Amino acid sequence: MVSVVHSVAAQSGLEHSLKTLCEGLSEDESERVHRAAEYAQSIYQDRKLGSGEGVWHHALGMALILVGLKLDADCRLAALLFAVPTYEKEGLTHIEERFGQAVTQLVGGISRLNQLRPITRGFVAHSAESGEQNPAEMKAQIEILRKMFLAMVEDIRVVLLRLASRTQTMRHYATEPDDLRVPVARETLELYSPLANRLGVWELKWELEDLSFRFLYPDVYKKIAKQLDEKRAEREQFIADAVARLREELAAAGISNAEIYGRPKHIYSIWNKMRKKGVEFSEVYDIRALRVIVDEVKDCYTVLGIVHNLWSPIPKEFDDYISHPKGNNYRSLHTAVSCPDGRALEVQIRTREMHKHAELGVAAHWRYKEGAKRPAGSNYDEKIAWLRQLLSWKDEVSDSSDWVKHYKEAALDETIYVMTPQGRVVDLPRGATPIDFAYRVHTDLGHRCRGAKVDGALVTLNTPLETGQRVEIITAKQGGPSRDWLNSSLGYLFTHRARAKARQWFANLALEQSVADGRAIVARELQRMGETSTKLDELATKLGFAKSDDLFIAVARAELSTRQLQTAVRGTDEAAEDKVPAEPPVRKHKASDDADKGILIVGVDKLLTQLAGCCKPAPPDPIVGFVTRGKGVSIHRADCPNFANMEAMQPERVIETAWGSETDGVFAVDIVVEANDRQGLLRDVSEVLTKEKLNVIAVSTQSKQGAAHMRFTAEISNLSQLKRTLAQLHEVQGVVGARRA
Repeated sequence: MVSVVHSVAAQSGLEHSLKTLCEGLSEDESERVHRAAEYAQSIYQDRKLGSGEGVWHHALGMALILVGLKLDADCRLAALLFAVPTYEKEGLTHIEERFGQAVTQLVGGISRLNQLRPITRGFVAHSAESGEQNPAEMKAQIEILRKMFLAMVEDIRVVLLRLASRTQTMRHYATEPDDLRVPVARETLELYSPLANRLGVWELKWELEDLSFRFLYPDVYKKIAKQLDEKRAEREQFIADAVARLREELAAAGISNAEIYGRPKHIYSIWNKMRKKGVEFSEVYDIRALRVIVDEVKDCYTVLGIVHNLWSPIPKEFDDYISHPKGNNYRSLHTAVSCPDGRALEVQIRTREMHKHAELGVAAHWRYKEGAKRPAGSNYDEKIAWLRQLLSWKDEVSDSSDWVKHYKEAALDETIYVMTPQGRVVDLPRGATPIDFAYRVHTDLGHRCRGAKVDGALVTLNTPLETGQRVEIITAKQGGPSRDWLNSSLGYLFTHRARAKARQWFANLALEQSVADGRAIVARELQRMGETSTKLDELATKLGFAKSDDLFIAVARAELSTRQLQTAVRGTDEAAEDKVPAEPPVRKHKASDDADKGILIVGVDKLLTQLAGCCKPAPPDPIVGFVTRGKGVSIHRADCPNFANMEAMQPERVIETAWGSETDGVFAVDIVVEANDRQGLLRDVSEVLTKEKLNVIAVSTQSKQGAAHMRFTAEISNLSQLKRTLAQLHEVQGVVGARRA
């Protein structure tokens, strides 16, 4: 087992503690430890932490825990000096002058993480005690906190220092109860023990879990502890007999140097297993447990055969984590067997190398001594692959002196973690701005954003955010985004989500204006016709619209003429000759009979025409022609950007064009759909197109960061059909916008 020093109080004195701190260090490193201890004591004096523990007592306890984890001299010095910047104005500068840059960076990293403590503790406490968030949201937020914790450090040893600090705090609360120990225990169980688990620092994980469980559920803790103690003597005797018998059998099989000992079962893990499996204490199979450590992998399977020969294996209680390691690269054989007394015995079998990894995890493999070499055949990259796989936070590490450089390169370069004023952590892509943050928190907050404070200081709205910053948005009471935000060269919006929200606001604004304009046109026309009592919803239905707003939009966009409106109101096509025409008179055209059924070119008969593919005009779009070389007249929509460019360069080629009296046939149009991506989205959109009997001749879809962009080229017979299709597309779940390109 790993030897971790459990309390400063257990030391006979400062001299003994310093001697322990220097274990495994060179003479020069030991001298640095003594100097750091003297310097720290002179700074800390009788000062106390918020927990009530003396600062020096806490620093020494942290350092002794790191000795048990076999960490290097720089880590031990950083533990002793962790609070110097808090009590000395130029603390980091003095540390660098006395002990070097490496120690200074570690101490600076601890200081940054310590700034998170009130935030993380406050959020965890709020999540546990309030019902404002559902369990899934709370779990997601705590996971983001864990990621942020690792993202804020430039050296993973800082996290190990923080875990040692929290372990020392929990030990202090075990001897000196305090009102803070319950929220601290809850934070420890939610944030720190999972980090220790993922980093593989099992000794600290188990201790953090047991102490947290003891403070949070004292009655349950005492009950399980009592059940363990009641038959401790009997259990210890059974383990001793089992060890002796197994050692004898292994020696007979030629495995004489195996280590065999009873494995302690931690109270929190017992309770967790009882809770998850819904069983009583007596049904937990691994209360009595052995661990066998051998030299080679082949010996593991030999021992397994001997164990199953001595005792009867329990069905479905065997796990081969050697052939199939866990996600964190944990490797071992686990089996449970039934003994003659009818009770179960769990046996874990592993090699010494597997045991070293299981006990200390990354702390067992990361060494930082100057000039350290990677051990031959150690497959170091494989040992840390679990960190990359589980967390997706780091990419490449090295155990030599260039570790920090590699760690920086492998840090979370695609994600940042920033905080709201209330302490909620928000994850964003690197490069995100305060406006992206505002839209991430709430759409309305993004619309009304007018300024931002980062860590209390005003910043411009296109300032890139960094991990660990606290962002406060300054808002207007009402209003919307600025069009400048959509200018990519200005850098206001980085995320696709925020850009889509801003565009949608302007689209809705234009829609509202169209409704107002169309309503005014319809009201004016009805007044001229003396039909002011006409029910607008019924009129809209008569013209094929789902609601009156759709009618107003069609009128405002000239998709529905006033003549069509008159016909619908009066039920006849008799034009009121005495009325002033609502539209300007159409020019007279010379055209062939064939042209009457298609496109009219002013003053020209039987001229070859083709519909432009860039804007795909369809009646009754306003159109204009451009004389091409060898391909006749290319017909564009009047608002086509390509036509505007061609007109500016060669205005003499522009020719007046209009639709003929008959426009039978189909016309190609592009339909753009913006939506929140989800499973089945493309299917639902396609069903709408099929329902409207549109022939889709081209499809392009793209999904990025949860947003989907779809473009369909479909053949339509008239714009009313297109209008109905767009209205139905807006009703599809997740669709935020559907429009003609």
